[in-house]
Amino acid sequence: MKSRDHSHQGAVVSPASADQWSDSDPWTLLRLILWSSEYLEGKGLSSGRLDAEYLLAHVLDIGRLQLYMDFERPLKQEELNQFRPLLKRRASREPLQYILGCQPFRELELSLRPGVLIPRPETEQLVDEVLDWFLREEVDRPTALDVGTGSGAIALSLAAESGAKVVATDISSVALDLARSNAEAAGLGALVEFREGRIFEPIPVKAKFDAIVSNPPYLREVDERLLEPEVLDWEPREALFSGKDGLDVIRGLVAGAFQYLRPGGLLALEVGVGQAKEVALMLEDSGHYEAVQIKRDHATLERFVIAHVSMCDEDARAERALSRGDV
Repeated sequence: MKSRDHSHQGAVVSPASADQWSDSDPWTLLRLILWSSEYLEGKGLSSGRLDAEYLLAHVLDIGRLQLYMDFERPLKQEELNQFRPLLKRRASREPLQYILGCQPFRELELSLRPGVLIPRPETEQLVDEVLDWFLREEVDRPTALDVGTGSGAIALSLAAESGAKVVATDISSVALDLARSNAEAAGLGALVEFREGRIFEPIPVKAKFDAIVSNPPYLREVDERLLEPEVLDWEPREALFSGKDGLDVIRGLVAGAFQYLRPGGLLALEVGVGQAKEVALMLEDSGHYEAVQIKRDHATLERFVIAHVSMCDEDARAERALSRGDV
């Protein structure tokens, strides 16, 4: 749909308030946007103006910035009838992405629904780490495992941008159904296989991948009080929280990933704020990984931990060389 314009750049318009119209005046685009903005801001939403614009563009099936080209256009009654329930949903703090039913992620437009984690912009950088490594290592026909795939954002991006064959797992059948639908919509069904289960449970013991990547749940129990209603009341808890210190799932990943990676293979994890050093130490202390690195996101927060399976014997080095075609 055309309404999926997610630019955050707005045009400059004359200052105005919804109070400048009388009850008998028609509901133009500008009047409705201003009234809705004030209504949402009164409900505690600092993004009221932007949310109102996205919702109205969605109803009209146009790009958000097109609203600025026809501010004085009066709305039809049927358009107002479609808009009002969407506005009420947003006022109840339902995430905008669930109301619109979609979220852009890198080159993809992903369908979304309640019960599935909303992909965050920083996770796009996690995909970059894996893609850059594929290029540097000249990995031929790369394979990857995405643990906790959710909507399929990471798995589908890797497949779309590198041609990688990806296995994607999740404990949620709701998430996997949506991820499969997203894969088919993107024409990637042949490259991505979805399996239900916790961490490595659905993966055969002898399976080997070039890379394992995960944006796992990493919030601590005490973080609950810090979350906005859009997150706490709507997104799936199992995709957010991971034990008292937020590291339960990450411990499982560190403990098992080396068994499913080819020698020298990449493990790329997204972690919570303040967790990177502890996770890096966990990897180093395990004795199974080397070249452990902490990477920052665009906000300069330590957000990603990268490591490689140790290549500590000649057989491992030989296997890796064969897999890359070096010999």
